[in-house]
Amino acid sequence: ACFRLLCSLLLPALFLSGILCICLVVLLWGVRLWIQRKKQLRPAGRDGKRPLLVGFFHPYCNAGGGGERVLWCAIRTLQKKYRNVTCVVYTGDRDATGEEIVEGAFRRFNIKLIHPVKFVFLEKRFLVEASLYPHFTLLGQSLGSVFLGWEALLKCAPDIYIDSMGYAFTIPLFKYLGGCRVGCYVHYPTISTDMLSVVRNQDTRFNNAAFITNSPLFSKFKLVYYYFFAFMYGLVGSCSDVVMVNSSWTLNHILSLWRVGACTNVVYPPCDVQTFLDIPLEVEKSTSEYSIVSVSQFRPEKDHPLQIRAFAKLLKEKRVGQEPSLKLILIGGCRNQQDEERVNNLKRLCEQLGVSDDVVFRINIPFEELKRHLAEATIGLHTMWNEHFGIGVVECMAAGTVILAHNSGGPKLDIVVPHEGRVTGFLAEDEDGYAETMAYIFSLPPEKRLEIRENARRSVHRFSDQHFEDTFLLSVEPLFK
Repeated sequence: ACFRLLCSLLLPALFLSGILCICLVVLLWGVRLWIQRKKQLRPAGRDGKRPLLVGFFHPYCNAGGGGERVLWCAIRTLQKKYRNVTCVVYTGDRDATGEEIVEGAFRRFNIKLIHPVKFVFLEKRFLVEASLYPHFTLLGQSLGSVFLGWEALLKCAPDIYIDSMGYAFTIPLFKYLGGCRVGCYVHYPTISTDMLSVVRNQDTRFNNAAFITNSPLFSKFKLVYYYFFAFMYGLVGSCSDVVMVNSSWTLNHILSLWRVGACTNVVYPPCDVQTFLDIPLEVEKSTSEYSIVSVSQFRPEKDHPLQIRAFAKLLKEKRVGQEPSLKLILIGGCRNQQDEERVNNLKRLCEQLGVSDDVVFRINIPFEELKRHLAEATIGLHTMWNEHFGIGVVECMAAGTVILAHNSGGPKLDIVVPHEGRVTGFLAEDEDGYAETMAYIFSLPPEKRLEIRENARRSVHRFSDQHFEDTFLLSVEPLFK
């Protein structure tokens, strides 16, 4: 009787599930055909051929960070190489016009595009805002990106789709529903094996709250959630036809998560090396003040508090009356109110440590002012743990500062490495290490510092715009066949 009851319930449920699955497949196939039909109806260009649409998914294309420099360089590179290509940028920056965005790219990065770009303005960018998901942020943002990607696909279906901002969950959508050839440029894996180890070891960090680390139950639950997310992330990433990563550190994580080594290449981001090379390198003249400059957006992972605490320790341990005096100059971009509040907290920290008069904040400054500060600085400072690459680190080295970066990620594996067997900079990990290394750099004879600066400058040519263009074109070539 029980068996008959089970069968009478189970069989209709299985039948209904099968019908629903068939309906879903038919619906999705219909959507794909409809999108393909829309593509075929696109008007031809002046030469009678239908232009190839290359879509870049970059919801924050007007942000002015390193990721945006990659975007505009990639577009300019494709415009140089391919004549019958129209580049489309999917963005949520509805507070600016397309002309203003392109002008901003030229002003901030000195990148002038050869042809106009088509902008598709998205209305649902709020779905990928971290603030919308106080809990399960990774999953919330990833699912939100699928809805945002759906809006992008409906508004303009490209022939080639490139996710240039790290929204991997949009890749299957454009590949299987949009019928696109798909690629991505990964600046930072959404989840990494390092993040799993942070939770497993119950470390308290900016992305792992104390109340979780203090509870074995919460830590186990978060670990299961992370493993599930890592599995899903690997699944969607493996749909890519072409994968570009920005450093050896990112490469290692993407290979272990996505397992698509055959189509994965390291493409170092284009750093504006050339712009800094006209800063003359010479033995420092005697001065009454040395400056330490940090260049990075005011985001929690950049760890500006570590810079301020290490600087305060350096000042405290200097002998009384020792000259010259030291200044810490924090240069960075503020994207929103949260970033501004972060800067206010940093200013309060300076007051608590008694270094307010010695720390200068320069926010959203023009490029020429950034260049001047770097030209005058002795040390370039960087403190992010596991920075995926570190464009700011390269810029500091090209400008001729003695770099002091975090002993992890891109700076450790790719950038602050010996060049022709010679030192190019220094690495540190904690407050004491940073303070001691800064003191050591200042204790070196000016001639020795000059030698390190020259080595560093010679080593950064592999991060130039030209090198990016060559490796980028080589990587995306399969998408254009």
